[in-house]
Amino acid sequence: MIKQIPKLFLLVCGLAMLGTATAEDVTVKGEVLEIRDVDSYTYLRLKTANGEVWSAVLTAPVKKGATVTIENAVQMDNFQSNTLKKTFPVIYFGSLAGAPESAPQKLGAITTPATKADLMADVKVPKATGAQAYTVAEIIGKSAALKDKDVLLRARVVKLNAAIMGKNWLHVRDGSGSEAEATNDLLVTSVDTAKVGDTVLISGTVRADKDFGGGYAYKVLVEGATLKP
Repeated sequence: MIKQIPKLFLLVCGLAMLGTATAEDVTVKGEVLEIRDVDSYTYLRLKTANGEVWSAVLTAPVKKGATVTIENAVQMDNFQSNTLKKTFPVIYFGSLAGAPESAPQKLGAITTPATKADLMADVKVPKATGAQAYTVAEIIGKSAALKDKDVLLRARVVKLNAAIMGKNWLHVRDGSGSEAEATNDLLVTSVDTAKVGDTVLISGTVRADKDFGGGYAYKVLVEGATLKP
């Protein structure tokens, strides 16, 4: 089973994380009580139905008093922000609903679908060509044989966690594999930029049984990838 990205070692905008993360993504909605902007991120203190909480999103023009929704949020416990010189007992890192990065975007001539349903439904991406070309399912199924080898695949970006540990972490699918066997979703890391919904040609190196410590390990992922339309 492929786990989440190594959130225990999350590093964003110069902030070292020392703490633990929950395994599931959640949604947080509330009224903005306080705003703290730092390099690349906006911290928000929110009044929610369950009390006040802190959250962090990519830099966004948020106004005090506005009601916002934080999507795909990951709960961090005892998070230490060196930039703000503050320890948050609980904070949620996620994406601001309705922010530009969530809107339809383009990479080359490829249009990003507007909804999550569009992204996940009927993913059918033609297999890349060449001696190093594989599908998502093939890379996962042959991870032992492909370990430390370069591969080529074409797939759709269905989830993105940006600017973590100096790279972007993308979950990609091409229609191969199955949800039940956890062979339809592959993790890719890259310094290149893509948007959720983009179909990209990925060239990178397969890593098998990668353990980042803290309980975050991966059966297989593709590292150091380049992304092209």
